[in-house]
Amino acid sequence: MPDTQSTHSDPRLLFGERLIQLRKARGWSQEKLSLESGVARSYLGGVERGQRNIALINICRLADALSVTPSELLKF
Repeated sequence: MPDTQSTHSDPRLLFGERLIQLRKARGWSQEKLSLESGVARSYLGGVERGQRNIALINICRLADALSVTPSELLKF
């Protein structure tokens, strides 16, 4: 993933880490979050690894499934 930003400030990585944190706090697997949100598990894995630039609609779907606001996913 060539990028001029450092990995510590890459928002894709930070978002992925935050998503993992919230998912694990619920005790959910990627598969469970995928089923609850309607977001494909393989895509979700890419988001969590910071390899995907997630769309706003998917942020909203994940937030809804996790019972948090979309802004809560962006607190990193």
